[in-house]
Amino acid sequence: MGVVEPLRAVKRVTLADLLRTPRYEVLPTDDAADRVLAYVPKDVTITVTASPRRGMPATVHLALRLAQLGYQAVPHLSARLIRDTHELGQILDALRPAGITNVFVVAGDAREPAGMFPDSLSLLAALPPDHGLKEIGVTGYPESHPFIHDDVTIQAMWDKRRLATYIVSNMSFDPTTVTYWLERVRRRGVELPIHIGMAGVADPIRLLKVSTKIGVADAARFLRGHPSWVARMFRPGGYEPGRFVTAMLPAMSSPALRVAGLHVFTFNEIEPTERWRREMLLRVA
Repeated sequence: MGVVEPLRAVKRVTLADLLRTPRYEVLPTDDAADRVLAYVPKDVTITVTASPRRGMPATVHLALRLAQLGYQAVPHLSARLIRDTHELGQILDALRPAGITNVFVVAGDAREPAGMFPDSLSLLAALPPDHGLKEIGVTGYPESHPFIHDDVTIQAMWDKRRLATYIVSNMSFDPTTVTYWLERVRRRGVELPIHIGMAGVADPIRLLKVSTKIGVADAARFLRGHPSWVARMFRPGGYEPGRFVTAMLPAMSSPALRVAGLHVFTFNEIEPTERWRREMLLRVA
């Protein structure tokens, strides 16, 4: 095994820096582009999830629409929804004219693969040499994955490090858990910059309704796989995004941990999440 190079020093970021240029994750509903355009400034990156119910076309179409409107759009490429290298090539060909050069590769929520890609690593390995992408993101899991051991998820990041350019942590409500995970990832020698995944301002009842409508996961699987998420969302005063980012600030501002930014799961509660961000920016400024 070769010697792991030391982490490169990076500028210490402030909370204001992180709040100015977050990533907003949206679901590919019919009104998503209108909601984004109505409330979100163009310097906020918009990522578009992939839904087993709606398929990859809905994700690609929304990403293209957002790019046309002037946003930096990042489509999620769900490995289990893409049949083969031909379909993968078609997706890349559709993104290229729109200037979309950043994608987020995930395994996806589909119970069975549509074709030859059972996981994100297999899709990453199948990207053609001339893919034209400048940024490729993959997922990290601060909290235990419901089906995969923690050591396996961190090993997966190590395996993907030469095929990806950044990591987005899956949503967590516990700053202590996220901080420990960041330190553990760095101790394993994974140097990719990390965007911290966090929930925006979302009504829990609407969250479950939208999740069922979009097909992110059926309610039973969601509850079984993420009981702590649901408990935090429903508990009065149990989660507030401002408290989360404030508690995360020591870790996020540490140059050694290389936090690249915030990745906000909006669940299409775009207006209240953007209102929270602007109010938070005013307070920290």
